[in-house]
Amino acid sequence: MRVAVLGAGAWGTALAMAFAPRHTVCLWARDAAQAEHMARQRENTRYLPGCRFPAALSVTADFAAACAAADLLLLATPLAGLRPLLERIKTQPRLAATPFLWACKGLEAGSGLLPHQVVAEVFGAAASCGVLSGPSFALEVARGLPAAITLAAADMDFAVRFTQALHGSHLRIYANDDLTGVEVGGAVKNVLAIATGISDGLGLGNNARAALVTRGLVEIMRFGVALDARRETFTGLAGLGDLVLTCTGDLSRNRRVGLLLAAGHALDEIAAELGHVAEGVPAAHEVARRAQALGIEMPITEAVVAVLAGRIAPREAVMQLMAREPKNE
Repeated sequence: MRVAVLGAGAWGTALAMAFAPRHTVCLWARDAAQAEHMARQRENTRYLPGCRFPAALSVTADFAAACAAADLLLLATPLAGLRPLLERIKTQPRLAATPFLWACKGLEAGSGLLPHQVVAEVFGAAASCGVLSGPSFALEVARGLPAAITLAAADMDFAVRFTQALHGSHLRIYANDDLTGVEVGGAVKNVLAIATGISDGLGLGNNARAALVTRGLVEIMRFGVALDARRETFTGLAGLGDLVLTCTGDLSRNRRVGLLLAAGHALDEIAAELGHVAEGVPAAHEVARRAQALGIEMPITEAVVAVLAGRIAPREAVMQLMAREPKNE
């Protein structure tokens, strides 16, 4: 199968490397200088230094060349870049008919839409498409370490077909048809990772982290079920699995945001230091706004939003959460 991976950040590069041993993979980078450097060095030194490309992986900044004769497009931009990339694809009739997957997580800034809802606005309901999500750090995938993720699509036949095509010995893929549940898990866990990073940065201990992860899962379920997701999805890879990894792993960008907030750093300083997109920052505001419209109680998410907006100090936010009235679990 010929796969075009559109987006040469950490995750796009890692997926291209994971699929290259079994497929003909071309990695597209928007920046011509970056593409030339990666092609020459045979690694993405900016995001995944030391991870050598498989011999079969090609790199280009030529969009048309990357997509030529592709059997599958894999959209690996941050969520902010999803809509522009979809609109670019739609203008080219052959590409518009090519099956595609996206690998971004979050809610679109301004609209509050999940990625599949953005896709529906651009392409309509008939597109052959789905999402890749789940507990996976790009660096570990690029190194060939074992991981398992979910491929979700509204059409289960589509999900099964591409799961079987992309599944490998190091990257296990499971099919799912709960698009909403998989995307809600991927979006909200990033917000909760900021909360656990704040807790860890304040030195509040393992008990506090366990409480945040557990009660955070409740918030994910409330939000997802209100959007017609299936509850059982949140006990799987794209729910509990991704939540645990992002809240506890040292490679988590969103957890790192929380750690730096706890240390007193301003949000613009944190963005400059990370050099990567931390999707939990814009997602927090959109999740809180959409939850309020749905009448969903999400106190941890609301606390994260208050800290990100500078309305409350990290330690005070934790104390306010602890001071809430006792309730049945």
